[in-house]
Amino acid sequence: MDVQLPQIPGGTVAAYVLVLCRIGPLFLLAPVFSSRMIPGRARLIAAAAITVALAPLALKGHTVSTEPVDLVFLIVKEIGVGLAFAFVIAAIGTAAQAGAALMDTLFGFSYAALIDPITNIQNAPIGQLYSLFTAMVFVTTGGDQMMIMGLSRSYEIVPIDHFPALNALAGAATVGIGKIFLIGLMLAAPVVIALLVTDAAFALVAKAVPQMNVFQIGIPAKILLGFGVISTSLPFIAVHVRDDLSGAVFAALSILGGG
Repeated sequence: MDVQLPQIPGGTVAAYVLVLCRIGPLFLLAPVFSSRMIPGRARLIAAAAITVALAPLALKGHTVSTEPVDLVFLIVKEIGVGLAFAFVIAAIGTAAQAGAALMDTLFGFSYAALIDPITNIQNAPIGQLYSLFTAMVFVTTGGDQMMIMGLSRSYEIVPIDHFPALNALAGAATVGIGKIFLIGLMLAAPVVIALLVTDAAFALVAKAVPQMNVFQIGIPAKILLGFGVISTSLPFIAVHVRDDLSGAVFAALSILGGG
């Protein structure tokens, strides 16, 4: 008895490929999903699983052309939409690293760069702390689910067989870069302000008591004060990062919709 495999229409296969093209950038740029701690094969399997889950939603009420030229344009469009969505969200993780890099410079830790297990690139100690902390916040607050839900919502804004406005995709880069500087500065602000006040205080002491070796006393004092401010501000940073992630998902969807 011969067993025949079911015939899968070419349009369905093309649709799954298109959905995978939109999901793929999430595993290249987005926090947690792009972590180098996750093996590449595991990320590929996760992307395929999400593709299988989202493909029926993406195909609902739409048909995909199997013409080679049309398919190439659709693939490029799906990659662009995925990159625009993932880039806005990736700005949060990059902003946390940028803010931490500023603190490492103020502490003098920037010379002690080690391999960051999250990004697999060289990062200073506080940068690694904030990188791991941001990943923990994303996982514990359901950030991964929020990103997948946002990606599924993108098919209502930009259907699989439609093209978004080019200025919408370009706007994602502008918004993402703006978020890097703004969020990074807000995360580093408590420590930066505390260290600036400390430097001003030691400057006054050095002026009033020239005999005191302020430089020798100031460095360990600044480090202790900085770690104290960091430990105090981490709970507030967790809430801030969670809210920023939610805002980034909505901002990405709004950009794709031309808003």
